[in-house]
Amino acid sequence: MKKLLILLSFVTLVSSCAIFAQRDEYRLGMSENQFLRRNPHAVISQLDGETKVYRVQRDERFYVLATFVNQELTNVEEREVAPLWHRNNEQPDQ
Repeated sequence: MKKLLILLSFVTLVSSCAIFAQRDEYRLGMSENQFLRRNPHAVISQLDGETKVYRVQRDERFYVLATFVNQELTNVEEREVAPLWHRNNEQPDQ
């Protein structure tokens, strides 16, 4: 009986640690609803029929584009925001 109690306590402890495990913010094949629950600040960047592209700002320099086709994640792309001084140099002077 004592061994059974120890075993059940161990199983409970290990399963409760799974709650604190890190969840993927995005993975290929996940549904659009799961993605939006895990990334509440995602905004729609592009709509094209059955294709939706969401943009998630990672920090000041990087953002992620997540492409969904038929509500399933098919492509994830991380991009860097161009610095402001670089954008100003690209515009021709008048």
